[in-house]
Formats: sequence, C-alpha cells, structure tokens
Amino acid sequence: MTPEQAQHLEELVAKLRIRNIGRHIFLCADQTTAKCAPKETGLQSWDYLKRRLLELGLTKTEPCVYRTKANCLRVCEQGPIAVVYPDGVWYHSVTPEVLERIIQEHLIGGQPVEEFVLAGR
Repeated sequence: MTPEQAQHLEELVAKLRIRNIGRHIFLCADQTTAKCAPKETGLQSWDYLKRRLLELGLTKTEPCVYRTKANCLRVCEQGPIAVVYPDGVWYHSVTPEVLERIIQEHLIGGQPVEEFVLAGR
C-alpha cells in the first residue's frame, strides 16, 4: 500500500467512525434466493432499520451503532434473521415491529429481546 492509499484509508476510517462502533447489527435482506422470509419482508425490515437508526441518531452517538445488509446469514428459517455484535445475539422473525424492540431494548438498552433470540452467548 502506498502512503497515499494508507492516508486515504485512514481518512475513510475516520469519516465512517469505524473506531467508534459500539454495536453492529447485520440483517439478512434482499437475498438472491429468499428462503427464510419473503424478499419484500426483508427489504421492509432493512428500510425500517436504516430509517430508525438515523431518526434516533444512533449512527452519530458515542459509541455508535452500525448496520449491514447481508445477503444471507445461513439460518434460513423464521426470518428475517439478524445478529448483533459484539454481543453475538441472533434474532429470528425480525419484522419492523421486532426491530423496534431490538433497537430500544438491545441496541440502546443493552438487554437482548429474549422472546426473539434464537442463539446467544
């Protein structure tokens, strides 16, 4: 890597606030082959997640919450599926209503939403 590339990468890390991430939620949505939930359901959940994190300012807080749309999280049952790191908590049936609870109770409050946990540490 050239010094210019390293500098550009460092600037990108700072801009994206990567060092400030407290929790990161991955959501299966927009799958190539929808197995665990209809594609429309996953996309509705994804749009809801993006909008709510912005509305609540969670992408700007210290620590901030990051979100990533995954093509598939390999569970392929009772989806959409989500996982929150670094906690390692996996959720099933992640509709917008369930996402609101995950946002409020887990991402903000620090307590997993046990009713929808499919696996956790």
